[in-house]
Amino acid sequence: MDFSYVSAISLAGMDVERARLDVAAINLANVHTTRAAYGGPFKPLKAFGVSTQKFSPAYSAIERSMMSVPDVRIQQSTVLPRFVQEPGHPDANEKGYVAYPGIDTVAEMVNMMTAVRSYEANVVAMNAAKAMAMKALEIGGV
Repeated sequence: MDFSYVSAISLAGMDVERARLDVAAINLANVHTTRAAYGGPFKPLKAFGVSTQKFSPAYSAIERSMMSVPDVRIQQSTVLPRFVQEPGHPDANEKGYVAYPGIDTVAEMVNMMTAVRSYEANVVAMNAAKAMAMKALEIGGV
């Protein structure tokens, strides 16, 4: 058994979860940003893993999913901004409404917690693979 697959999958999972945590932190930090560099309110980000490897059709779907390692992708969300009436705000429109990013703070906190727990699970899996490899070397007398 090749333990490098387990480590590669765990490391890729850790990369994805770290990116999800970073994106959630960025979104929470910009929840009140009404003016971004590209104009308008900050557009929330989202992170996800995408498998980019191509495999022979001879492999089954399960085998392909076990061998593929995801890459991290970050893109802007298509969530619409929320409008709050604040007539005295410098970014208010002619009707007195200010466009704030459509960020759900509770959902972002949940994303942060699940990313941390998933990261921890990947660390446990990698440590288990390392322990199994060490035990295999010990049994083999190396």
